[in-house]
Amino acid sequence: MPEVAPVKVYALAMSTVPGKRAMTAPTQPSRRAARPWRTRQLIGLACVLGLALALLPAASHAVEEPAYTIVRSYPTFEIRQYGAYTVAEVVMPPPADDAGNRAFPILAGYIFGKNKGERKLAMTAPVTQAPVPAKLDMTAPVTQSTGPDGILVQFVLPRDINMENAPLPLDPRIRLREVPPTQVAVLRYSGFWSQANYDKHLAELQAALRAANIRWTGEPVLSRYNSPMTPWFMRRNEIWLKLD
Repeated sequence: MPEVAPVKVYALAMSTVPGKRAMTAPTQPSRRAARPWRTRQLIGLACVLGLALALLPAASHAVEEPAYTIVRSYPTFEIRQYGAYTVAEVVMPPPADDAGNRAFPILAGYIFGKNKGERKLAMTAPVTQAPVPAKLDMTAPVTQSTGPDGILVQFVLPRDINMENAPLPLDPRIRLREVPPTQVAVLRYSGFWSQANYDKHLAELQAALRAANIRWTGEPVLSRYNSPMTPWFMRRNEIWLKLD
């Protein structure tokens, strides 16, 4: 008597024959019980894929960003020219790994109405993070002293907001500033917001700029375009280096 084929193979073969009754092999409870991990793996994979599909419309939805033009594209990076834009920023003490998470409720509170006039502003992208420079470029009449050592985290404000009409923050830690037009080299990558992932791609961008004989200045800027709820493989992360 020929050997009975495994259940999943036999069922697939018979299901393609119209008018035929599907045949099944004898149940093998011991075999199924020996592989509970496979069921858990499939359920876990289904959950991840389901979450990704659920978030795909939100991830693909256009979020307002600072206006820029692409000056030139290279295999691993591009050069962008940004116009002036306004930011709300706060300086957080080290370490840099969780500076963004600590700064988020402070800056989010400002745009969600914790300001003079209780005005709510639209959420925009990206959220940028960089070491505090010795001196910040200022183009608007805002008094500012040299920042202490720490991590500068910024929320980019909507394009119709400038230093003249931006609501004043109630939290004294928040500063409003106009970022002047600037040209930056940008490398885009996905994945976790870990220091190792950031260091790897920063080194890649710096090596590519050296190979192209392009000089940069100042501290690198990490730009994040997604919420922490976005799966790591769908995140848009960028590193910016200001060009001379």
